[in-house]
Amino acid sequence: MKQNNMTIEVKAILENVAVVRVAVSSFISSLDITLDELMDIKTAVSEAVTNSIEHGYDGIISENNTVLVNAYIEDEENIKIEIVDEGIGIEDIELATTPTYTSKPELEHAGMGFTIMESFMDEIVIDSIKDRGTKITLTKKIKNKKSKECNFIENEIKIC
Repeated sequence: MKQNNMTIEVKAILENVAVVRVAVSSFISSLDITLDELMDIKTAVSEAVTNSIEHGYDGIISENNTVLVNAYIEDEENIKIEIVDEGIGIEDIELATTPTYTSKPELEHAGMGFTIMESFMDEIVIDSIKDRGTKITLTKKIKNKKSKECNFIENEIKIC
């Protein structure tokens, strides 16, 4: 398979997290990927986009605030997804990636985003410049393959 890519840019509002999940899911669904792997990727992408909106833009809604998502199928086994914002950036990446740390304790489930991303993806790279924005790169190697076995039932109907 040749390399393929997709780009989507959405306004930085929480309602668009679902839009990005569906777009990324549709884009990678042609791969030989298990449902568990697909769910892992969707969850990690949701966390990254939510972080961009809630923390990157500090919850400020503006027409200019967007989240850019670039997804790449590098071959049949490697997926790379970049989530980019032009928000306030992360001043201390090490502190921000510490489990349960949050800069917004008032938010429900705060402090687990990076931990969730790290647990579901093979690699996470965070590039951030204060007052210029953040790019989170998520990489997943597809290890498990969908079952290729088929079941035969009456009249030789094949169900795969």
